[in-house]
Amino acid sequence: DTVKLHKVLADVGMGSRRDMEDLIIQGRVSVNGLPAHIGQRIGPTDQVRINGKPVHRKIQTKPPRVIMYHKPAGEIVSQSDPEGRPTVFDRLPKPRQGRWIAVGRLDFNTEGLLLFTTSGELANRLMHPRYGVEREYAVRILGDLSQENMTQLKSGITLDDGQAKFLRLSMGGGEGANRWYHVALTEGRNREVRRMFEAVGHTVSRLIRTRYGIFLLPPRLRRGKWEEIEAGGIYNLMKFAGLKMPQPQDKGRNPNPQGRDRRSPAGEDFQPDPMQTSVSYWGSRDALTQASGHGALTHQSRGGKPGGGGQGEGRGPFRGRTQGGRPGAGGQGGQGGGQGGQGQNRNKGKKVHHGQSAFVTASPQSPGNGPKRGAPKGRKPFNKGPRKPRNPGESF
Repeated sequence: DTVKLHKVLADVGMGSRRDMEDLIIQGRVSVNGLPAHIGQRIGPTDQVRINGKPVHRKIQTKPPRVIMYHKPAGEIVSQSDPEGRPTVFDRLPKPRQGRWIAVGRLDFNTEGLLLFTTSGELANRLMHPRYGVEREYAVRILGDLSQENMTQLKSGITLDDGQAKFLRLSMGGGEGANRWYHVALTEGRNREVRRMFEAVGHTVSRLIRTRYGIFLLPPRLRRGKWEEIEAGGIYNLMKFAGLKMPQPQDKGRNPNPQGRDRRSPAGEDFQPDPMQTSVSYWGSRDALTQASGHGALTHQSRGGKPGGGGQGEGRGPFRGRTQGGRPGAGGQGGQGGGQGGQGQNRNKGKKVHHGQSAFVTASPQSPGNGPKRGAPKGRKPFNKGPRKPRNPGESF
């Protein structure tokens, strides 16, 4: 059987399919000693070289590696830059095999979730418009969108490179003259979100990607930091993309061959997390994310008072119904819970991995006067009972 050349090169981790097509056009790829061409198919015995060096084709027996990166403004998504600007690749761990392939791009001034993988096939499935993978953004503009503007953005705007529209658009609050909006779309054209708002007379002052496919940007993942997805999350992602996990593999084993190097090392270059410092476009009201035919997860949440938590329900890859959240935060759909007020969670005190992040769920406690973070295992919640008046006639 023959396979397209650019697919073979992408599968061995040389880059995305688009990158490989560029190499072929530049004349840097040869097959059996002859220059390769776009659309060429090769067989198992054909010899492929890039820049004169042979490409070793191996049967993939390990799952690909995938990491989430919280891109700050002021970095480019490129291996190098003629202008000497910092690149996102400077912050990533170096893989032992292959190289990191960016799943889509974010422009220089855009922040938020960026996925990287060592699999060209997986990257292509997540990036190509025909697969309809949703991207979700928080957008800050000056002033309010009119109802007419919102209708235009959802029905379709004509840009220089064709029609563009948002699948969903909703208001997200704001302070002063600034307003936040949540938008979702299934494309990743250059500066597409910014150009769409400019087409209706509004300039985007801040743009943050909060979701890509089944993965939400974890609130605890600070800007400039990365976190690797564990085996369960990679399985969900491969299934979502319509791909099979390589066999054989050990279930539950960390696909990371570099052992414990799973997160960015802690440093002193702390940056305030926009989830905490910005106007609460995240979780303060029903989130934009809804179930869709493209595999989007449900993330409906309602904030709660300190110590009481909120309530949320998650579907898709993040399953579970929880009541309660960490004090002062309110609940998030399908995540954790049981730390304040009432807690209902079947995973008592266990570490749970859902691909997005690892978190520890609290043991449930009875409603009433128990401690906010749950009683230690094997001990009853401490309760002094009602306080007695110190002096006769004292009132409360």
